Amino acid sequence: MIEELLRRDRELKHARINSETARIGWSELQRFFAAGKVMRVDSELDLVDVAYALEQDDIEQVKKWTDSMQIGPVADAQAREWIEADATLWAVVVKPWVLVQEPC
Repeated sequence: MIEELLRRDRELKHARINSETARIGWSELQRFFAAGKVMRVDSELDLVDVAYALEQDDIEQVKKWTDSMQIGPVADAQAREWIEADATLWAVVVKPWVLVQEPC
């Protein structure tokens, strides 16, 4: 019974996070980037899964992703490329972070 409730809770949280994702122009995220609040998520990862792990303070999983450089701060060079390309990214907020991912 408890396992079923926990599974449903995870599913509801994933669904909520998924509903909060949006496509947004990189230019609209400049102030967050300047404040050091934007994290890049590798396209091999599921943006919602990463947001969920951060929200749940899953330190072990987040460390694996950061150690393998699958998530991390957006580099200045990447930010310039996105500005020049007028890029649109997938994004979701997990305070204090804005997670961004290039669409596939």
